[in-house]
Amino acid sequence: MRARIFAIAILFTAFVAPAVVHASMQDDVDQAVTIIERFQEIPEKAIPTAVLREAKGLAIITVTKAGFIVSGRGGTGIVIARTGKGWSGPSAIGTGGIGFGFQAGAQVSELVIILNTLEAVNAFSKGGNVTLGGSLSVAAGPVGRDAEASLTLGAAVYTYSRSQGLFAGLSLEGTVIATRDEANTEYYGKPVEAKDILSGKVEPPAGAKKLLQVLSK
Repeated sequence: MRARIFAIAILFTAFVAPAVVHASMQDDVDQAVTIIERFQEIPEKAIPTAVLREAKGLAIITVTKAGFIVSGRGGTGIVIARTGKGWSGPSAIGTGGIGFGFQAGAQVSELVIILNTLEAVNAFSKGGNVTLGGSLSVAAGPVGRDAEASLTLGAAVYTYSRSQGLFAGLSLEGTVIATRDEANTEYYGKPVEAKDILSGKVEPPAGAKKLLQVLSK
């Protein structure tokens, strides 16, 4: 077991930690644009337009997960909220942890988390940590054109994922997502709080222009 833990420590250092430590906020914003576009490429498997239209906010994260028996994961991304004047600027978020189970390999997952309620947005606005499936009900989101006609709100949070690699299974139940205050400070050029970003009180930087355009379509 010690050898396995040592092995996962190496994998975590090689694959997971760099994703958290070296990702810049602008990289995460640009990646969020790419992820949204990828999710909408195939209408039959896309996030329904109605889900995006009614969303109060979105969290978009790239997660790297690696391990054998013991697994490590880490990722960075952004959360953005709908305001009375359109979409807010992005606020930096990240996730990470260690798990156990019969799983082997490495995987990069692109996650879109739809915030269906104001309570879900408020959870991210407070800064600190948000646990999916805790006070916020979470469910796999409906997909494709066929979901449009019968769409009803089923959970505070819908989750969508696209994965590459050979990792078995992906569940966001219990996932902890944290605000990255230092990344926000660097991106906005001054100390800012998540609640002020997501309420629209902080002007989005020029680097977020394409993200806002994609979400406004």
